[in-house]
Amino acid sequence: MEHNNNNNIILHSHCVEVAMEEVHHVVAPPHKSTFQKLKARLKETFFPDDPLRQFKGQPLKTKFVLGAQYFFPILQWGPNYTFQLFKSDLIAGLTIASLAIPQGISYAKLANLPPIVGLYSSFVPPLVYAVLGSSRDLAVGPVSIASLVLGSMLRQEVSPTTDPLLFLQLAFTSTFFAGLFQASLGILRLGFIIDFLSKAILIGFMAGAAIIVSLQQLKSLLGITHFTKQMGLVPVMTSVFHNVHEWSWQTILMGICFLMLLLLARHISIRKPKLFWVSAGAPLVSVIISTILVFAFKGQNHGISVIGKLQEGINPPSWNMLRFHGSHLGLVIKTGIITGILSLTEGIAVGRTFAALRNYKVDGNKEMMAIGFMNVVGSFTSCYVTTGAFSRSAVNNNAGAKSAVSNVVMSVTVMVTLLFLMPLFQYTPNVVLGAIIVTAVIGLIDIPAACLIWRIDKFDFIVMLTAFFGVIFISVQQGLALAVGLSTFKILLQITRPKTVMLGKIPGTDIYRNLHQYKEAVRVPGFLILSIEAPINFANITYLNERTLRWIEDEEDNKKEYSSLQFVILEMSAVSAIDTSGISLFRDLKAALEKKGIELVLVNPLAEVIEKLKRVDEANEFIPAQNLFLTVGEAVASLSTAMKNQSTIPEGAHTIMPHY
Repeated sequence: MEHNNNNNIILHSHCVEVAMEEVHHVVAPPHKSTFQKLKARLKETFFPDDPLRQFKGQPLKTKFVLGAQYFFPILQWGPNYTFQLFKSDLIAGLTIASLAIPQGISYAKLANLPPIVGLYSSFVPPLVYAVLGSSRDLAVGPVSIASLVLGSMLRQEVSPTTDPLLFLQLAFTSTFFAGLFQASLGILRLGFIIDFLSKAILIGFMAGAAIIVSLQQLKSLLGITHFTKQMGLVPVMTSVFHNVHEWSWQTILMGICFLMLLLLARHISIRKPKLFWVSAGAPLVSVIISTILVFAFKGQNHGISVIGKLQEGINPPSWNMLRFHGSHLGLVIKTGIITGILSLTEGIAVGRTFAALRNYKVDGNKEMMAIGFMNVVGSFTSCYVTTGAFSRSAVNNNAGAKSAVSNVVMSVTVMVTLLFLMPLFQYTPNVVLGAIIVTAVIGLIDIPAACLIWRIDKFDFIVMLTAFFGVIFISVQQGLALAVGLSTFKILLQITRPKTVMLGKIPGTDIYRNLHQYKEAVRVPGFLILSIEAPINFANITYLNERTLRWIEDEEDNKKEYSSLQFVILEMSAVSAIDTSGISLFRDLKAALEKKGIELVLVNPLAEVIEKLKRVDEANEFIPAQNLFLTVGEAVASLSTAMKNQSTIPEGAHTIMPHY
């Protein structure tokens, strides 16, 4: 007890010394009109990167050139392109083409589309992206997640086997709406919408989707002909074991062999990145070897299903197949938006990842427009949803790609395949395509990232598990919706239940910190110092009011240990915004505290807060100027001096502190 009294004496002496120094006043920000404020807010919301700054002070001709380069990045790097760069892009383009051809065929089957559509989608979209895209490493084409979601959502209403033409029309129309949605986000600069897919959601969703995609390949890997149309874990496994009599040992043997070959190639490339070409070329090698084996031993006559004859020639136009009417319009719009968000999130994440590795910047809004227009054009040319795939982009980067020309090389290679090599794929077994898909999606399961989320944030881990199990046991889109809903709930919880902490003084300093976090911090007698760590708005004023009054009640219960409470100081450095309802919080608190003989003091209210307080309290009666301070140290020092001066006033008297 004697030790505490000594501390209090030291603190009081130090406060008196600080009080002798000048106290800085809280001032309102310079006046701005409503239009100026709205303009600044809109600029920060939609143009945080200030894309027009490069046009300032430039002559008209230069502005025209800069504008053309902004919308068509190829005009920026194209004039400086050299043959040396082309040699690197040629090697990279041929390398990713060897991966894109088998993956294109495989992913089209995953989306319940004709295999040829996967090759179409690896021809036109890369050409469009080469002109509009800003990433040097992004390799464009079909991806597993978008293919899975597109196929599963459309199959809810239309069967790809009984009505393949209608299913194909809906796929192209969904691609159109996906591209329109993506391009609109870029043009209207609404890219922050995709930020609702947090890292935890994406890790859980992709892992769940990878398992669902792999389970779907059991049909090909086991040779089953009558397979469930549902995507969940239970229906798929039930279908597998209910059709044991359809299992083909020839198919299983071939599947195991090529799956082991592909996994071995993937393992080698992971262990030795310089051997990236091993995993890049393994799918095409597997397709070639398996096709030769099936052709030589007449595998189609021994229970091994094959792709069959594929149409030759480049993409036929499909704008006449788009359906903007009928009972399925709502389905294609919903499918387009969901696949658009997923593919956009993956494409931008992949582009930014490799841009950071190679020290250049990728403009998110440009990427949205590029991917969007790429899909719109694709929907007119018999393509379905495409984006930048991580596996192909990683191979593209490792192969030494220098620009988007690698996409052009890949596209030309696919075109040659479409024109001249289609008959060679007639005997390609479906089991190898299934093995290729399984090998590709295994990389989507990121266990180290999941463990890191567990260590950092348990709630995020729950969100991740919600996405994972929701996708596996319910459906792809509902699992994603549940995870997004849970993340949104977390945000709402943070808004409606903001943190308030009690501050204490670090001995020997003028610094005030959280008493719970800093054990050496000590209470200042007569003061309750609280820090509000969130914006104040209509959603949290009731909680903040009740929580603050509860702090005060706790202080009154402990008045034997601490001296009588005279001041409540609210430290507001973290209160970045306040609304009309938030202003009423201070009015209500002031009224409640006055009944108890306690003063309300505000410390460091930020620009928006002090401006609105001044606006509703022009007479300085609500929060007097002498109750506003820049730092907690100045507030405690100044008010401690006033408390000392009041010590000679009879009990019950009330004075207004002098203005320093």
